[in-house]
Amino acid sequence: MNLLKAVAAVSSMTLVSRVLGFARDAIMARIFGAGMATDAFNVAFRLPNLLRRIFAEGAFSQAFVPILAEYKNKQGDEAAREFIADVSGMLTLILAIVTALGVIAAPWVIWATAGGFAKNPDKFALTVDLLRVTFPYILLISLSSLAGAVLNTWNKFSVPAFVPTLLNVSFIIFALFLTPYFDPPIMAMAVAVVVGGIAQLAYQLPHLRKIGMLTRPKLNFHDAGVWRVMRQMGPAILGVSVSQVSLIINTIFASYLVSGSVSWMYYADRLMEFPTGLLGVALGTILLPSLSKTYASNDTAEYSRLLDWGLRLALLLAIPSAVALAMIAEPLTVAMFQYGKFSAHDAAMTQQALSAYAVGLVGLILIKILAPGFYARQNIKTPVKIALFTLTVTQLFNLVLVGPLHHAGLALAISLGALTNAGLLFYNLRKKDFFTPQAGWNSFLIKLFIAVTVMAAALFGVQQCMPAWSEGVMVMRLLRLAGLVTVGIVAYFATLGILGFRPRDFSRRSS
Repeated sequence: MNLLKAVAAVSSMTLVSRVLGFARDAIMARIFGAGMATDAFNVAFRLPNLLRRIFAEGAFSQAFVPILAEYKNKQGDEAAREFIADVSGMLTLILAIVTALGVIAAPWVIWATAGGFAKNPDKFALTVDLLRVTFPYILLISLSSLAGAVLNTWNKFSVPAFVPTLLNVSFIIFALFLTPYFDPPIMAMAVAVVVGGIAQLAYQLPHLRKIGMLTRPKLNFHDAGVWRVMRQMGPAILGVSVSQVSLIINTIFASYLVSGSVSWMYYADRLMEFPTGLLGVALGTILLPSLSKTYASNDTAEYSRLLDWGLRLALLLAIPSAVALAMIAEPLTVAMFQYGKFSAHDAAMTQQALSAYAVGLVGLILIKILAPGFYARQNIKTPVKIALFTLTVTQLFNLVLVGPLHHAGLALAISLGALTNAGLLFYNLRKKDFFTPQAGWNSFLIKLFIAVTVMAAALFGVQQCMPAWSEGVMVMRLLRLAGLVTVGIVAYFATLGILGFRPRDFSRRSS
């Protein structure tokens, strides 16, 4: 399997999802603005989404994929199929209980995670109602993520990568056509979450059948493989929860700031997730099964080569993305969101948060490359310890920065925490001799610095010739934004080409 082509395939599917995600956010910004209703929905959706990251894409996949790869490589497809059936049964039981508890305890959950909303009874009640509708999403998307983990282990990366598109399609349809039929209108977005979750799960089932891994979930409390996953999930849940707890704490801080703060951070986070998803998620998705296979076969040299390849490719694209996000924060926020009820003030506040998030973009992407280096070795304790330390550091930054910088300070705290996390992960991989860098890093970084400098100069120069970004209709603003982005991309990659970089240099194969 050509890993670079696999990354490109996953990234292209993610690109479709992100573009639709931006369309969804632009539509929601125009229809609902940034106020009480959107704050309530963003909190209500964030909570099951955070739990989804903990149970499914986070702790579960970290514990499940390496063990599934071991079953597949050492015991064959039949043993892997039985293992999948047993794990899916246990996961369904656990998540059904969590979902029921979440629906019942919704008022207490909102009080604990967005206590500032209690000052406004209407806002608090609306958030509770929205949470009760969206909470079943955790069950649906977690089963969808289980299906995606199996498909990724069989190198069917494009199917799970396309799945998020279906949620965005659901949002867009409900926002454009069904909002008038709901009271309050924002409730349409909560129902869209559940419909999207159903679509995401259903889409993958035929593909599981094609590879012979569509099994009926069953409860088997005596299966050794299931309990291995459960034991690994314990520390993994703690580790993943730390980063999610940090986001919840940020929401608590933001809930005490002026109305709109939660939404400003949300829209900035969505823009930042574009490069994170295209690169970090794609590379992490490809690397975890591949690294797990090398560890299972005790091929330490190939393990290091794979990590080195992932780090170089990540830095090649993450560093220019971070610089570009900071430099074109105003064009992005105005061109994407400043329409209808989303005011110039909302755009300016979102721009502040986006610039702060850009500081930590490289760290956020590197975490998705470095952490699988531990997970593939079934070593979850080390990243958990690092995550706990990072949580403490992030909250200290929150306390220091929220006063002078308000919501942007909360975003900057997340960024500084991500850089700390990535740095400690890399240090421990080297300290434990898990990873040995390949030759050529110094010249690689020097050439990268030159190319980024040229790109930054090009972006700065072009922006001096542009009219105010608030001028013109949406199509014209987006065309100007596309032109600006194109100039940056051409300047960067042309410089890399002159310096001797070629796509084939990053081609990599894995069994």
